[in-house]
Amino acid sequence: MDDGIRARTKRGSIGAQWWSRRFIDLVESFADKGRLQRGRAYARQGNVFDLKVDPYEVTAKVRGTAPVPYEVALGIEAIDSDGWRAAEKELASRAVFRARLLAGEMPPEIEWVFAELGLSLFPGSAGDLHLMCDCPDWGDPCKHSAAVLYLLAEAFDDDPFLILRWNGRSKEQLLTALRRGTETTPDPFEMDDEPLTATGFWTPPSGLGHLRDRPPAPPVPPGFVLQLTTPPPIKVRRRPLHDVLAPAYRALTTDDSD
Repeated sequence: MDDGIRARTKRGSIGAQWWSRRFIDLVESFADKGRLQRGRAYARQGNVFDLKVDPYEVTAKVRGTAPVPYEVALGIEAIDSDGWRAAEKELASRAVFRARLLAGEMPPEIEWVFAELGLSLFPGSAGDLHLMCDCPDWGDPCKHSAAVLYLLAEAFDDDPFLILRWNGRSKEQLLTALRRGTETTPDPFEMDDEPLTATGFWTPPSGLGHLRDRPPAPPVPPGFVLQLTTPPPIKVRRRPLHDVLAPAYRALTTDDSD
């Protein structure tokens, strides 16, 4: 008999990263505590195998008392296509989120971005999570599906992008959308091609022609910068610093040829 997947933690809570803890905390808030405890024991005994995370559904096999393993499926009220397009557009517009996701990181604040759009990455209630198992136990969850929930949390520890995959978007799809979002910004150095004719070539640009017709700017009076600045609380031989510097500014503006 092949070894199954064993939970890494031998006691206490399962899930190390913020996203897996968030998932488990939500599940434990609405699921039966006793059944979850038996599910943790199954997860630590290595009774779960063939765990697969696909869009909208997680599947696994769990060994129980029967000779044939039970088939378990975990469904979720996943994000639809319109929701994902809105989320990808929002994430692409935020440089920090875009950079961290493209680097393979899952920022904790990403859940807030989805929440602002009325979307959720995690099941918030028992009605958002559809647990299916072909065992004779009608409990919700049964210990077999509970075991899969805990090992799914550890899978999220290893790869947080599985959360997005379960919600309907693979890592590759998301990163492709984010990269495409960065390419929509127009290049400021790009110029539209215009046909070059002999007439246009020899005609001076209208902007330069108008520049030659403009009257010269009026001269700036000496010491003008001193008039714009707030006088500092400094005195030289009991005279304000502005009064001391004013003759120097006038001397700088005097024509040497005079």
